[in-house]
Amino acid sequence: MNELKIDLENINPVTLWGSNNEYFEVIKRQFPKIKIVARGNEVKVLGDEAEIATFNSRFSKIIQHVEKFQNLSTNELERLLDAKITIETESASPQNSGAGSEAIVFGHNGIVVKARTANQRRMVDGINKNDILFAIGPAGTGKTYTAVALAVRALKNKEIKRIILTRPAVEAGENLGFLPGDLKEKIDPYLRPLYDALDDMIPPEKLKVYLENRTIEVAPLAFMRGRTLDNCFVILDEAQNTTDMQIKMFLTRMGPSAKFIVTGDVTQIDLPKKQQSGLQTALRILTDIKGIDIIYLNGDDVVRHKLVKQILKAYGDIQ
Repeated sequence: MNELKIDLENINPVTLWGSNNEYFEVIKRQFPKIKIVARGNEVKVLGDEAEIATFNSRFSKIIQHVEKFQNLSTNELERLLDAKITIETESASPQNSGAGSEAIVFGHNGIVVKARTANQRRMVDGINKNDILFAIGPAGTGKTYTAVALAVRALKNKEIKRIILTRPAVEAGENLGFLPGDLKEKIDPYLRPLYDALDDMIPPEKLKVYLENRTIEVAPLAFMRGRTLDNCFVILDEAQNTTDMQIKMFLTRMGPSAKFIVTGDVTQIDLPKKQQSGLQTALRILTDIKGIDIIYLNGDDVVRHKLVKQILKAYGDIQ
């Protein structure tokens, strides 16, 4: 049996292992074929030579991250552990073909946003080759998060001057109309998921400036009417809750130098029962237009908690 000892002299064990050793347990589960023992500032690993080598490679990345940023989150730990797995499954599994590990954008606090699945990678390639991209899939597949990352990347690379993020203000079973506050305070609950994505990718001070000077605009879909959206990256989220006229209005706002991404989940339509979803119509009639790409994400793309996939299966949203 082979043995590896790793010195953790410059590492805070609480940061590395997490409260109540939750990160330590995650790492142990990732490497079931070896024995990992942590005592004080030393880690001892026992097992097969190849397994130890794999562990050492991934664990070194975790150590480097903690040394550099002095923090570690569950999402970051999963990313660091999954980095090599993604590469290995690319060559071994057809369904993951093309799922690269190249970063889309580097956020603050050490966050690295990248395509984690084959279809997310297709989103990256699709928007590079087309001006309009539809990303359709169930909850948790990363379609909105990936779309926002692509928009932030384009802004950082000075490919566009503005980002516009929009959603139809349709209540998902809750009544938000009587919330106190001004118009912005009333509509922000509908747009919160877009702000959450931006929070991961842009430092708070810079994001505040971008929002104030309208470099980044987050607004309800109704605010798009009558405008020409040019030299910008525009994302329409939750498009399943648009009507035929609304999505037509949105798509025809497009200026000569713009990129549009439309995301939606046709299994979660919150329109009145007799109201046709504009997204479903658009997917039917725009399929064969050059310059428009349509990508369907599925259960293999779910990147939230592992139970999310099981929940979606139970509700019949994925197979």
